[in-house]
Amino acid sequence: MMAAPFLETDMHAWLCENPTGIDALTWKELPTPQPKAGEVLLEIKAASLNFPDILIVQNKYQMKPPLPFVPGSEYAGVVQAVGEGVTHLKVGQAVACLSGTGGFGTHTLAPAALCMPLPPGFPMVDAAAFIMIYATSHHALVDRAQLKAGETVLVLGAAGGVGTAAIQIAKAMGARVIAAASTQEKCDLCKKIGADATINYTTENLRDAVKTLTDGKGPDVIYDPVGGDFAEPAFRSIAWRGRYLVVGFASGPIPSLPLNLALLKGASIVGVFWGDFAKREPKANAAMMMELAQWYGQGKIKPVIDRTMPMAELKAAYEHMGSRGVMGKLVMVN
Repeated sequence: MMAAPFLETDMHAWLCENPTGIDALTWKELPTPQPKAGEVLLEIKAASLNFPDILIVQNKYQMKPPLPFVPGSEYAGVVQAVGEGVTHLKVGQAVACLSGTGGFGTHTLAPAALCMPLPPGFPMVDAAAFIMIYATSHHALVDRAQLKAGETVLVLGAAGGVGTAAIQIAKAMGARVIAAASTQEKCDLCKKIGADATINYTTENLRDAVKTLTDGKGPDVIYDPVGGDFAEPAFRSIAWRGRYLVVGFASGPIPSLPLNLALLKGASIVGVFWGDFAKREPKANAAMMMELAQWYGQGKIKPVIDRTMPMAELKAAYEHMGSRGVMGKLVMVN
């Protein structure tokens, strides 16, 4: 397989040479690398900011890449060159990729196996904000919770990236959705994208509100990407045979749940680790991604974009994300 001719232009990227936080990132000119076997060189058009992107530059994430590295876990762009053995992608093709690092720059080397070919007309900003939130939420609700039409889903942290995706996927599956978020503005957004009811947990008591909205029965499925203080009251309100999805801990603290609650409700505590599912069950994951791309084409799901910002303004974007002001996804563009 012929690689593309060597690119004369150098690339730029935000380099993390010492993971002490956002301030340690520097915008540097680097030689444009050539793809090795199984890799592609991408010209990055858009990259989204995800919660792990904040943790990874503070050395607080479970994955600790060797230094120096370029953060940016999720991005979309155009293939510039392909390495040996890459047959399913070609130069000029548009792809989205979630590789954990490399996105916050003008170019990157991406593992070809992790690149999702984009159907024609799939906007780059949406593509860069697509894989992580929809794959996580689909894997959680469809595969792990076995959600059925007519069931009720409570989504915590519902105005964030995975929360907004969970609302859309649950609605696409015919479920009733109660969205819980921390401000009225966030609740309004959830309503706009399909939530049947909302709870503002800054002003309302979560358990009382859930009880009222479910006529005392409780939600069949709880989607929790937040953790922290709301986990126990939410779990106490779960329905008989309910499934509690442990998606993440955006609030920081990892909660402990008294196991007698699971017994009393005949309820399941279900772990959701999409990244490992994708590695261990690649065929199932590929089929899921195809279904999600179709749903996008049919208008059933569409990423909520908080705003786009130029790649050069990454530090300001990190600050905005850290302030918990983001609704949906924040995307950097070249």
